[in-house]
Amino acid sequence: MWGWRAVSVAMLCIALSGAWPALAAEPVGQAVVIKTEVTGQSGPIEVDTSVHRNERIKTSQSGLGQFLFRDGTKLAVGWGSSVVIDKYVFDDSQSVKKLTIRAAKGTFRWVSGSSNSSAYQILTPAGTIGVRGTAFDFYVGPDGTTAVVLLNGAARFCGPGGCRQLQQRCDCVVAKPNGDMSAARRVDPSILATLGNQRALPFLSGNQRLAGGIGMLGGCNMASVAPERKDRTRPPPAVVPAPQRQDPPQRQAEPQKERPNKPDKPHHDKPHHDRPHHDKPHHDKPDRPDKHEGHGRHDDDGKPGNHGLDHRGHERHHDRDRDHDNDRNRETGRNFNRGR
Repeated sequence: MWGWRAVSVAMLCIALSGAWPALAAEPVGQAVVIKTEVTGQSGPIEVDTSVHRNERIKTSQSGLGQFLFRDGTKLAVGWGSSVVIDKYVFDDSQSVKKLTIRAAKGTFRWVSGSSNSSAYQILTPAGTIGVRGTAFDFYVGPDGTTAVVLLNGAARFCGPGGCRQLQQRCDCVVAKPNGDMSAARRVDPSILATLGNQRALPFLSGNQRLAGGIGMLGGCNMASVAPERKDRTRPPPAVVPAPQRQDPPQRQAEPQKERPNKPDKPHHDKPHHDRPHHDKPHHDKPDRPDKHEGHGRHDDDGKPGNHGLDHRGHERHHDRDRDHDNDRNRETGRNFNRGR
């Protein structure tokens, strides 16, 4: 009799053990976007693949998965991440009574669905994020350091060191597992240095692109951290000064070509207007007779030397006329004295 009881108990245990996986495999949502490699409990996850309660979702170093839960909640899982859908209690009113996810590491974006805000809870190594009709990004580092950046609505982060309220868009809090927590302040690119990872918060910096409305929430001016956008204005200034350096030598070369021609003009033209009886200005100077005699000047018939001779003859003719007049004056003076 004891043998039959033992067999019955064994069969009951087998039945219960077979029913447990069915309860664990309850679908809570599905994948809507998959890039590169995303894996789940049973292997690679593809678009339209269901995700289940207690299932761990992992992404590769270039992976990206976007998931839609039954109440409209959206979860984006960025590269190098690991997250578990910890609790999920669904009711008949198309909302959930409880949705808890446990983020072990990586980067995420959360957008609340139609359920009450008190139904959502996100657990991290540094504390708990309370959701209040909210959209936000959060990052969990390898050492458990957690950063939360508010995009819409409101949120609260509570850890061993107390709680911080996030009420303004782009408010950010950084917390550590030991209880250290920053005050809420506006996020800026320096947070990546604080987290020690330039790949943190890739949905804000634009290093990973999200599809659909979940990707239209803005970047809080974090897009400037993209390195390829900083070096675009360096090459053009080096090309502009090149043609300007060739202009000054061309301007200086033009007046140098005209300088030899300027002194020749007054030497030939001006003397003829002042002295109609002589071809050159130096003919009237009495202290340079040798130039007229020693150098053969050409007269109208082209023979050398005639011009100098004619000129001396002309001067002798004038001298004779002056002597004749002087003799005449002397003779007249004598006759006048004789008459007296």
